[in-house]
Amino acid sequence: MRNSQGKTFIVDTNVILRFLVGDQPDQLKQAQAWFKLARQGEWQLQISSLVVAECCFVLESFYHIKREQIAQKMSVLLGQRWLQVPERAAFANMWDKYLDGLHFVDSYLLAWAKVHQQQVLSFDEKLKKNEK
Repeated sequence: MRNSQGKTFIVDTNVILRFLVGDQPDQLKQAQAWFKLARQGEWQLQISSLVVAECCFVLESFYHIKREQIAQKMSVLLGQRWLQVPERAAFANMWDKYLDGLHFVDSYLLAWAKVHQQQVLSFDEKLKKNEK
């Protein structure tokens, strides 16, 4: 993360969780303010693939949010053009597999491979079956 004068930040999982869940009102307001700065073009915010994975894991395991809601919320968030999402295309293509019951990482790998016209190398039969 650069200082505020550099105006480029990588967003941590807890910022996204506060924004999506809103369980800590003060932090929700701060997250909304930061996202507003990005929407207005004053800041650049980047979300890494690892943070997206952690968000989905925490939303599902700790908050007990259903996959349908997680996929919807994350799809909308990651589709925002004011956010820098290096693997946006892979995320846009992974939610169907995730909703079909595949693990997040397996869903992501299949989508990434499809977007980059590659194949996944795995011993996981369920993963290999879903690649077809």
